[in-house]
Amino acid sequence: MANIQSGEKRARQALRLRSRNRAEKIKIKTVQKNLLEAVAAGDKVKSKAAFGLFCSVLDKARKHGIVKANTVNRSKSRAAAKLAALK
Repeated sequence: MANIQSGEKRARQALRLRSRNRAEKIKIKTVQKNLLEAVAAGDKVKSKAAFGLFCSVLDKARKHGIVKANTVNRSKSRAAAKLAALK
């Protein structure tokens, strides 16, 4: 534990932010899994809706600084390629 009051506050903030970041990353993985399952099933309507949700979740994570921009762009590109291959 920190000896200085500001260090204690930073430790509390780090715990809160770490849990928030972890929750967002888990949400991204869950939405991505749902998208991949819809693509594997061959359902075009469900896949398109899942792709929109996936892009939205990724963009919000990038806006909050949880995921880097290049990672978001790469993930969206790969998901779009899988969606295009479905058609």
